[in-house]
Amino acid sequence: MRVFQKQFLHPRFWPSWLGLALMRLSIYLPVNMQLCFGNVVAFLMRPFVKSRKKIAERNLELCFPKLTVEERQRLLEANFRTMGMMLIETALSWWASDESLAKRVRYDGLEHLNTALQEGNGVILLTGHFTSMELGGRLIMLKTPCHVMFRKLKNPLFNAVMMKKRTFHSEGIVLRDDPRSMLRALRKNKVVWYAPDQDFGRKASVFAKFFGVTAATIPATARIVKISKAKVIPFVPRREADGSYLLTLGEPLKNFPSGNDVTDAQHINNIIEKEVRQSPEQYFWVHRRFKTQPEGKKGILYK
Repeated sequence: MRVFQKQFLHPRFWPSWLGLALMRLSIYLPVNMQLCFGNVVAFLMRPFVKSRKKIAERNLELCFPKLTVEERQRLLEANFRTMGMMLIETALSWWASDESLAKRVRYDGLEHLNTALQEGNGVILLTGHFTSMELGGRLIMLKTPCHVMFRKLKNPLFNAVMMKKRTFHSEGIVLRDDPRSMLRALRKNKVVWYAPDQDFGRKASVFAKFFGVTAATIPATARIVKISKAKVIPFVPRREADGSYLLTLGEPLKNFPSGNDVTDAQHINNIIEKEVRQSPEQYFWVHRRFKTQPEGKKGILYK
């Protein structure tokens, strides 16, 4: 996809171009200044994300009911600081060199990936929507080629840039609405980077618990594994306090799929929840994860 399209010269895209330019420049800052700049970005974006902040507040209220109001507020503030840093991490994933990124990352569990690939049926790297997800995908590709899942963005300019950069750095793009492309990659013994932890609506989902709350959860992971015999490896990117990154790869899932969509969806949710609890401030809480609820049941309302 070409980035320099005529439509992007329209004044309505000028703020987006400015944002991209600042993101591009941020990769040249020293690590400590990137962390500071991330906090500045988080502060500046507050007036523009009030509705998202309310969603995050509601999600934290639902998922951490035992925390006090003050504790949840501190968690929310920490989360929005990571959201500011997420823009810089996205810039790093798009434009930073392999050499500079390699100096900032440690890997734990790569042997699980290497062993799984030896079986010849492909590997699904199962992750959640962590704030470092975009950069985590780039970092794992320093060690192995990957196909990446792509969901169209609302901003067409950012969509064009992301598509171009993901295509450049990855081995291939898997469109969210085309599971057959994912199957084709797995049958060639490829690695697919996959994050299923969002609400895709009632038709595409079964209902399972996430942090004890009923959540519409897609059963596609289990169905794809049933057909492809691919291994599923939990994959978590985390930013450390010093600005470095730890990528953790777990052992392949056992007894998966079970043959029951709800059981398998719950299995996936449990894995992602466990990882989120280790660093909840680095999760993408601004998504309405509990929007869709079962028929005939009062849903969780987002105010």
